[in-house]
Amino acid sequence: MPEFPDKTPFQFSKPLLAILLTTLMLAALLATSTIRNLNREQKIMESFLFDEAMTLIRSFEAGARTTMMHEMMGTDLPIKTLIKETVKASRIAYISIISKDGEVLATGGNHDMTSDSSITKQVFASRKPVTSFVEGEDQDPVFEVAAIFQSLPALQPQRRDKRGNHRRIIKSPQTKMLEEGQAVIHLGLRTGEFIKAREQDLTHSLFMGGLLLLLGSGGFYFLFLYQGMWVTRATLANMKLYTRNIIESMPDGLITLDSKGYIVSCNPRALEFAPLAAKELKGRKPVDLFAGWPTGLLQNGNGVSSFSYTFTHPDGHEIPVEISSSPLLDETGNKLGGVLLLRDLREIRAMEEKLSRSQRLASLGRMAAGIAHEIRNPLSSLRGFAQYLGSKAVDDASKECSVLMVGEVDRLNQSISTLLQFSRPREPEFSLIDMEQLITKTSKLLEYDFKETRITLAASSNCGGALEADGDLLLQVLLNLLKNAIAASQADDTVTLSCVEDDNGMLRITVTDEGSGMTLQEQEQMFDPFFTTRKSGTGLGLAVSHQIIEQHQGTFMVQSSPGKGSSITLILPRRQKQEN
Repeated sequence: MPEFPDKTPFQFSKPLLAILLTTLMLAALLATSTIRNLNREQKIMESFLFDEAMTLIRSFEAGARTTMMHEMMGTDLPIKTLIKETVKASRIAYISIISKDGEVLATGGNHDMTSDSSITKQVFASRKPVTSFVEGEDQDPVFEVAAIFQSLPALQPQRRDKRGNHRRIIKSPQTKMLEEGQAVIHLGLRTGEFIKAREQDLTHSLFMGGLLLLLGSGGFYFLFLYQGMWVTRATLANMKLYTRNIIESMPDGLITLDSKGYIVSCNPRALEFAPLAAKELKGRKPVDLFAGWPTGLLQNGNGVSSFSYTFTHPDGHEIPVEISSSPLLDETGNKLGGVLLLRDLREIRAMEEKLSRSQRLASLGRMAAGIAHEIRNPLSSLRGFAQYLGSKAVDDASKECSVLMVGEVDRLNQSISTLLQFSRPREPEFSLIDMEQLITKTSKLLEYDFKETRITLAASSNCGGALEADGDLLLQVLLNLLKNAIAASQADDTVTLSCVEDDNGMLRITVTDEGSGMTLQEQEQMFDPFFTTRKSGTGLGLAVSHQIIEQHQGTFMVQSSPGKGSSITLILPRRQKQEN
């Protein structure tokens, strides 16, 4: 019996792989998008702050002109005041103007001057703005823009002295540095708002990633549930198919009942026993379908019980079965239904009948051998005396009586010989014989008997080839069958003798007559010794024939009905099997 796996191996399904790849792709896209957004925001922040810083620087350059004009006019509005007022804005961290020599011309806000020396040199060397991030007071980075600070030359105001003469204004060295572009302005802008926005974007990206992870985990969870369900379903389907194959191939019949005793299912073997179709059995109780079915079969106790029953088919043949019943219980012991197991008893009954018949025949053979031995010697003496009296008889009546006595003694001696043959059958001497020749020889031997009774013999053979058998014993069987057919037939009837080979390679030799036929009881007793329906028969011919066919590893098949004739078939193997 093939082994059934305990569990179906786990396999990744296509939907699971598709969702896995989709989740990985979405995660990669989200990570790429987040990095690109952060880089883009960084660039936008730097560009914005740079533009804002350059705008402020240009404003300072323009404002420096006005500042210097006021300086030349003698007013107290230097650029230092402008820077101090400007750094009061929340966005600006510091402003410093440093000369090429490192002199701080103006400053506002908290700024580490020493860190800008290298940046100042870099700006003077490249003559281009330089940007960088420096640490601020509140730990937020400060975006610093350093550029050449060059104010426009101030217009020379017309100033006169007390005499009304024009007086030349002398510019300070700091003013000349600013006009000549000999100073660098360092403008620091706070990035706290951008940092907060960036952190919010990062938090949003993390939230979206967590949401994606949650959705992916949920998808994987449901997919694994689906995969487990699929594996369970496949296992159940395999188990169902495996169980169905076992049930359908069982040599015994199987009927299942529900808790109320109604038939739920049955296997094909059970349908061979019950003379009904499957649709006629399902949904009905056995006690309502079959006469004599025991009631309350599964109601008394929970153990296994058995009983014998005989199914009768519409054609009249009966099938004896042994039915074993057992209940079906759930985990708590409640009854769910029952199972009926039907075992065919025909072969067992046939074996029992064969054993009983063999025992009877053995006893009969021993008795017949003893009787025949005791009777044969007196018969020889009686036959001799009858012949002697016949030779001394002087009238015809005495001679006729002597002839009758001798004939009866010979007939009795023949019966004793047949009885001895039955009690001590000789072993067959197997050889290859031609069935056509055997059938022709049989027809020749009985040709006179058929002519005398005006019965037609139709003999044919379609089983060419040799048969391994004892020709003399097989001839004796055919002669017995044909003589019985003649005795059962009437004038102008036809007796058929045929031989064919079936699909299994077995030879079927059939003798068919149109005579009186036999009842079922006569068919059951036809092979018993001394059973006969003829007044002049001994009842040993068919018994001896049955014994000979068994020696040839063959069987008899009988089909007969009263008034419709009989058909007796010998089924013989073409070659004898060697016994171990």
